[in-house]
Amino acid sequence: MPNPYVFIVGCPRSGTTLLQRMADAHPLMTVTHESKWFDKRWVVEWFDKRRGLTPDGFVTPELISRMVDHPRFSRLKVTRDELSALLEASQPVSYADYLSRIFDLYGQRVGKALVGNKTPVFVRRLHTLHQLWPETRFVHLIRDGRDVCLSAKPWSKGPIVKDKFVTSKDDPIATVALWWELCVRLGQQAGNLLGPRLYYELRYESLISHPADECARLCTFLDLQYDDSMLRFHEGRTTTDPALDAKRAWWPLTPGLRDWESQMPADEVEQFEAAAGELLDELGYPRGAPRPRAEARDRASRVRDLLAQDPKWSQIVRRARRGTADPAV
Repeated sequence: MPNPYVFIVGCPRSGTTLLQRMADAHPLMTVTHESKWFDKRWVVEWFDKRRGLTPDGFVTPELISRMVDHPRFSRLKVTRDELSALLEASQPVSYADYLSRIFDLYGQRVGKALVGNKTPVFVRRLHTLHQLWPETRFVHLIRDGRDVCLSAKPWSKGPIVKDKFVTSKDDPIATVALWWELCVRLGQQAGNLLGPRLYYELRYESLISHPADECARLCTFLDLQYDDSMLRFHEGRTTTDPALDAKRAWWPLTPGLRDWESQMPADEVEQFEAAAGELLDELGYPRGAPRPRAEARDRASRVRDLLAQDPKWSQIVRRARRGTADPAV
């Protein structure tokens, strides 16, 4: 089967690391974390801009130099000679085929034939990835946006709230709400075009409450036999160090880590739902403030208008649409 076999995607802070660890525990499949060696910038941006590639998308020696020099790629512990050996001297090698060979090499090193990747923000680049690998499957993990908001607010590595967008500082809740909405909708719109053979949606809440059932359904989508080792992903790794959060401590499945109903102030719930309540309704998530006040609705509308004019926001939308002829996406 061709690698990369599957991409796990979703709005950041939606639990994709948990799902990645569960999938990686399957005896036949490994799923790399984006912080290992697979970097979103050199996968899609180098392809978009043809960095180290010919205009037709074939690999040049420059690409190997870029990879060797990339700080994250060095974690794969592959030498320049090994990367060069993946090129066939007799004929050109496409970028997609070359990366597939690197995935294969990684799988050989960990003793698993199927190799996937978890990079949450790829939820906005499914068309580009599908253009590269037409048979690769995508698993879109969706989580209640209010719990995503609780997780994103103190997120030191993600400047969504602090300074990423023009509205982040003055209206952080509405900004996160619309950011969550954008990520989910872009993933779903791409999924509608990909179809059920290649695209699968999974709810975080159901994964936590019914892990065996959800993992079994996921394995069916991936044409794999379910193995309960997926539920034991944490064994031998969990630590009780109180200084570590659940992710770094490798906790097992733990319900209630984020609970907007008990942990989110009422005014923030209203702000979030005024901005993204329509998507919450579509996804079947119950409202905490079914009728946001006019002030909250006006504020959300103003934030939406400002984001539409924000170059950073517009760039995300443009890149997501790249690779599809459907103007609605």
